[in-house]
Amino acid sequence: MRSVLVTIWVWTAIVTLMIAWLPIMAFMRLIDRDPARYRTGLMLRRLGRAMTYVNPFWDVEVDGAFPSNPRNPYVCVSNHLSQADPPIIARVPWEMKWVAKVELFSLPIAGPLLRMSGDIAVDRRDRDSRGNVLAQAKTYLKQKCSVMFFPEGTRSRDGRVHKFADGAFRLAIKNDVPVLPIAIDGTQEALPKHSVWFQPNPEKIRVRVLPPVDTSDYAPEDTRELQRLVRARIIHQVAEWRGVDPSEVDALAEKAETANP
Repeated sequence: MRSVLVTIWVWTAIVTLMIAWLPIMAFMRLIDRDPARYRTGLMLRRLGRAMTYVNPFWDVEVDGAFPSNPRNPYVCVSNHLSQADPPIIARVPWEMKWVAKVELFSLPIAGPLLRMSGDIAVDRRDRDSRGNVLAQAKTYLKQKCSVMFFPEGTRSRDGRVHKFADGAFRLAIKNDVPVLPIAIDGTQEALPKHSVWFQPNPEKIRVRVLPPVDTSDYAPEDTRELQRLVRARIIHQVAEWRGVDPSEVDALAEKAETANP
């Protein structure tokens, strides 16, 4: 019963906030002369933060190696557990353009907000879309605005970290931009995949910004090495929070064991 009441309250509050944010975002877009729409994007992240405060049962902790200069661009990457991840991660104190599935840009309220902020749409069914995403991301990096990827491509079904795609890491190497790993945990219990029901979550939701990885010594052929390093750091952080061995968080470890009995 408590879950039902929490869900009704949270979704009502979220929709109300989104409607209220539309004219604010439109005004910010009108006055924002930054080519990266930096202030407009920041305003959308503030909406995300506001969304996370409307659930009185969530205990959210965000910490780590925040960039000292928010206009030094990074390619930010995170594991992905829940629909709640973007607004939770939006509590970090800098702007980054998010790569999000194209379907979100067609939603009645969320779509205009995402477009006004300058976020990047990816169509996972269209191979050409990936090239367009990397081109837009490159432009933002040159405009000194970070970009944010979920390299797993979709939310984890089991809370473990699955295979990372190479695109974000290739982008970082080609543009000589550091990769900023971000680890998140707890959202898979707060709002499980394929569910609209918010759970009164007794566990802490954690986000940690890990130290950046310098890419200046990496060549394009080292993309997989960089990807494995960043993924391993995220896995170790999540494993530390859960008090388990990293192999229990790494979805690929099980496949390796199966392939080599």
